[in-house]
Amino acid sequence: MAALSDKKKAIIFIICSAFFFALMNMFVRMSGDLPSVQKSFFRNFVAFFFALIILIRSKEGFSFDKKNLPVFIARAGFGTLGILCNFYAVDHLLLSDASILNKLSPFFAIVCSYFILKEKIKPIQATAVAIAFCGALLVVKPGFAVAGALVPSLIGVAGGFCAGIAYTYVRVLGQRGERGPFIVLFFSAFSCIVTLPFLIFDFHPMTAAQVLTLLLAGLSAAGGQFTITAAYTHAPAREVSVFDYTQIVFAAGLGFFFFGQIPDIWSILGYIIISGVAVAMFLYNILRS
Repeated sequence: MAALSDKKKAIIFIICSAFFFALMNMFVRMSGDLPSVQKSFFRNFVAFFFALIILIRSKEGFSFDKKNLPVFIARAGFGTLGILCNFYAVDHLLLSDASILNKLSPFFAIVCSYFILKEKIKPIQATAVAIAFCGALLVVKPGFAVAGALVPSLIGVAGGFCAGIAYTYVRVLGQRGERGPFIVLFFSAFSCIVTLPFLIFDFHPMTAAQVLTLLLAGLSAAGGQFTITAAYTHAPAREVSVFDYTQIVFAAGLGFFFFGQIPDIWSILGYIIISGVAVAMFLYNILRS
């Protein structure tokens, strides 16, 4: 990928992350009725060891600028809250509802980038995100009218907001020269430490199938975490976050092959809109490079 520009690399990374996170949500749902904290611990435990191995084999090791510690903590804190909220939404809402609420994170990332990084948003980029968001709504058709869904829905929105802030701080760390694997390591370790007390006092016994499913969720999350971190360290959120909506398309495909879910005409229209925006933005970025 050496011949590609940073912007094009970021686009490829964020599409890969969308696929990995779609896999993660599928495995999280498959793991059954377990506490969100327990699922979150396994998700980050696997990612921690992936990052640890990469850093041990690297020349730089575990070095980082101590001045960036508050940003690391902010990224890890908001990231942990985002995961807990997302897993709660996945467990208590329709999977499609939880997905669209989590896909609010790119929109929040653009807004947060404006306030935190002072990055200007061009009209064409803002329009692309808005259109992609409308397409995502067509795909998932959130059923907020379902009884008892209000609180989980609000928690899902909070998860998207926290994830958007976390990704913005990833961008801050990238601009300051911090390496992606260490960002993932710090976040994973932080999340495991924070959730460990809850896991100890409220541990739910698991079957072998549940353990395997959560490990697969952790592997998928590790892939998603590394690629999303790489994406936001290579380019501003306003230029690449729109491609994160491809997760809806991947989720629909996985739903069809593993759960027999067949999309209706509105979902297909949403796929066309999302894919069209992604292609248009990609071509726009190529012409500008």
